[in-house]
Amino acid sequence: MARRGWRPGAAAGAAVLAAVCASGAERQEPISTASDLGPLPAERYGSTPEDNQQYERAMALLVRRCMADRGHPDFPLDPRYPGATVVGTAVTTDYGVLDPETARRWGYGWDPARHPTAEPKGRRMTTAEYADLPACDSEAARRLLRGIDFEHDWLYAGKRAVEVDKAVKRDPRVRAAWDAWSRCVADAGFTRYPDPVAAFADAAWDRASDGNTRHTQRERATAVADVTCKRRHRTAEVWHAVRARKQAADIARHRDGYAAGLRALRTYRANIAEVLRELG
Repeated sequence: MARRGWRPGAAAGAAVLAAVCASGAERQEPISTASDLGPLPAERYGSTPEDNQQYERAMALLVRRCMADRGHPDFPLDPRYPGATVVGTAVTTDYGVLDPETARRWGYGWDPARHPTAEPKGRRMTTAEYADLPACDSEAARRLLRGIDFEHDWLYAGKRAVEVDKAVKRDPRVRAAWDAWSRCVADAGFTRYPDPVAAFADAAWDRASDGNTRHTQRERATAVADVTCKRRHRTAEVWHAVRARKQAADIARHRDGYAAGLRALRTYRANIAEVLRELG
């Protein structure tokens, strides 16, 4: 593992590197997804994809009941809007592309046949329905967030995550890992990006509204070099280890805030479950 750029004052990083090396001794196979790196301490304080799916279902059921009360008895669970529908996909990544096969075939995008655009399945709503929808959306959201201090408790972990990620980006171990990766990609003949997320988000990949890229030869070649360099320098492993250490330290320093956020998350899940039992 490269130690270039380390200073004696960064001795606290030795424990993280030792943990990374120890885990590497037990698990030598290369990573292909972020989940291969293992869970992070802060994950338990945030909603999961399953939570989000359940929330959408509960929202749709509450909105349909509210719309019926307002004189729209056949309002669909998954309606289209009166005008043209533009479907957008938020493209996010923790460590950039990690899988070499994905890089070779799809660059920084994905196979559209395996990830079709999630168009609404219901009928198009009427103008009258559309006028009443905002009030019903608000009513449904209030029901699902009942008993939760939204600003203080619900948003707490997210606000802390922003601060922790800033600290991670400043960490000398992460800076050294990114620098080694960046030089490696540049030595392969590609742009010298400051970090893997910058490579993933390069505007040159010309993402469409659904977040997918054009999969050009240059894009795919860059992505392959990106993954190769990550594996050579264990970029994601070091990055993940620093994130884990800083998250754990932040949780220890702010136990009350995180505990309140966790109670809010449990209330949120209980509210969703109650609605699904009643209406689902």
